[in-house]
Amino acid sequence: MEREQLIKELHPLEIRVLLHFSPEDSITPERLHEELGYKPGQANQAFSWLEAKQLIRETERSTTNEYSITDLGREYREKGTPEERLLDLVRTGNQAPLTLPEIAARLGLENRDVGSAYGTLSRSGLLAMDADKRVVPGAEAEADAVEGVRKLLDRFGDSESMAEEDLSEAQAALIRSLSRKRGADKGMFRAVERERVAYRMTPAGLKVAGTLRRLGISGEEIGPITPELLRSGEWKNASFRSYNINTPPQRVLLGRKNPYVEFLEDLKDKLNSLGFEEFDGPLLETEFWNCDALFMPQFHAARDIHDVYYIKNPTHARAIEQPYLDQVAACHENGWSTGSLGWRYPFDRDFTRRMILRSQGTVLSAKTLPRAKVPGRYFGVVRCFRYDKVDATHLADFYQTEGIALGERVNLKTLLGLLKMFAVEVAGAEQFKFVPGYFPFTEPSVEIHIRHPQLGWFELGGSGIFRPEVTRPLGIDVPVLAWGLGIDRMALVALGLNDLRELFTADIEQVRLRRRR
Repeated sequence: MEREQLIKELHPLEIRVLLHFSPEDSITPERLHEELGYKPGQANQAFSWLEAKQLIRETERSTTNEYSITDLGREYREKGTPEERLLDLVRTGNQAPLTLPEIAARLGLENRDVGSAYGTLSRSGLLAMDADKRVVPGAEAEADAVEGVRKLLDRFGDSESMAEEDLSEAQAALIRSLSRKRGADKGMFRAVERERVAYRMTPAGLKVAGTLRRLGISGEEIGPITPELLRSGEWKNASFRSYNINTPPQRVLLGRKNPYVEFLEDLKDKLNSLGFEEFDGPLLETEFWNCDALFMPQFHAARDIHDVYYIKNPTHARAIEQPYLDQVAACHENGWSTGSLGWRYPFDRDFTRRMILRSQGTVLSAKTLPRAKVPGRYFGVVRCFRYDKVDATHLADFYQTEGIALGERVNLKTLLGLLKMFAVEVAGAEQFKFVPGYFPFTEPSVEIHIRHPQLGWFELGGSGIFRPEVTRPLGIDVPVLAWGLGIDRMALVALGLNDLRELFTADIEQVRLRRRR
């Protein structure tokens, strides 16, 4: 860096240091405070900047212990320590001997503080207890334990902190035993480790200091022009700092929503504008609502598509709502009154109460059917959990947009139109396609796939028209369109990402840079 350019970039804090010290001087924070009036923060800034420019170099580094008096210590300094007050009460009181709880009440101290003080004094032989557990004076002994603490407290009368090297060996040992470190709740003193660093000017720093003197730069030049400076007229005879127009402006970090949260809110706004009502529910569900109510057979291979997480405690719900339990059970066993043959196995009413983390958003669609209006439209943004290998397009917990539309006039064409809206308007995909699918609870069933610029084709989710074995046991006798789509995967395309894990990154810079495509 050219010396002229370097001088332009020097701050007054740096200039005054370079001009004040000679080549042989050891430059320390204490000297900057005493000789230049720098505050600790200013000294640290000056050292950091000068060392980065290689104008000074570190010559010494050491760690020292310092102690400061706490609020408790100040209280004891004024009112006396528990040991002093206890000893004074027992020795000078005219009343009959007291028990420790009585002494605590008399002195206004906590029982534990009086007990600790008595322990110290009894070990020194200053106090003892009689046969009735009352405190009495002990044999005459040295009161070093009491007097040593008093001397320490008095030493802090004029200052708030003191270095360990300024104390005698005995005092240092005593103050260490009475100090608390960060995180402890009580103590008369607080111990702090301080690192002392000393610097000296480098040859480059000496040359820059010489140039500063030759140019007449003192570090006292005025920077900002204030109204007071203009009113007083002092600016007329003042020297001003030159402006460095190459200094980058301060970075402005504007507050805004997390892009993925904003994406979810935009999705909700779009569905609300189309007349959909939002539903929600608990993360914990029963096997009944998660699978049985959706006509997924118990202990059947079809259940394997949902690798659920079971709850350790409680393992089972107390009961399942009626008459839905009886009607769904009958539907599994013999088809109930749906015209179906059912799955033809004995329905396990204990297994159906098993508690799990919901594995699909369709559980909320099933729970909405008993209270749904006909015609009606409902949706949810639902967090789901499945045991899955995490990769660019799979997570063990993920969001689905789940929804139903029910009424006499809804049909497959209506469903395909909704799926197209999700693919094009929400996800922003340029290519999409419909693929036949299979789900135990819908017939017909259809999947929608979208094309990601880097990841290629992947499934966005499944959908279909609920089977009568799902709707009739829950009180609905009209067609019901249903879908469960991966919102996280929609966001991959909409936000221009290549990995689902980037949606939940802890890298704040990546979050700031992310924008909706």
